[in-house]
Amino acid sequence: MQGIDTIRYRSLLACATVLLLAGCELLPESPFAAPAGRTTGDCRAEVPDFADKACLLPDWAAFGLASQRGDRAWRDAMLAQLEGRASERRLARAVALAWGSERQWDQASELYKADLNAAPAELQPLLRYWLNELEGRRAMARRLVGVRGELVSAERRRVALEEENAALAEKLEALTAIEQSINLRQQND
Repeated sequence: MQGIDTIRYRSLLACATVLLLAGCELLPESPFAAPAGRTTGDCRAEVPDFADKACLLPDWAAFGLASQRGDRAWRDAMLAQLEGRASERRLARAVALAWGSERQWDQASELYKADLNAAPAELQPLLRYWLNELEGRRAMARRLVGVRGELVSAERRRVALEEENAALAEKLEALTAIEQSINLRQQND
């Protein structure tokens, strides 16, 4: 009996191993790979759009990186190229503006908020992440302006207190001189 159980156990183990190994070949290499026939290497749009679903995330991510790395000349040229009222153009403008000056951050935020829901569902999380990151930078900039304002105000108060202190010191010297003069008169009388 024991020999039969060992044979059954080994057979069952061998079958399970074969099924496990064969099953791995049936799994896709990457669950997030582009659809068959199209690879993300084919995605090379300078200006992203909503048209090609296979290139949607790679093109927008590449554009986001280019915007972050781009200088003012690149940004100005890109913003001229992105004129238009289409949501994809406005969102691309938002991405470019988000890495510009602090004044441009306000414009980028407005564009993101106005057109985010018009983007394809698979792109919205990335755009929402970028909007949240932008809002974080805007909040930090506002806090920094507040801190700078407080520092300027504190410096003004310090200067005013120094001036007041100097004026009080002069008055004290004058009072001391008057007191000495009175004491001298009393001694002479």
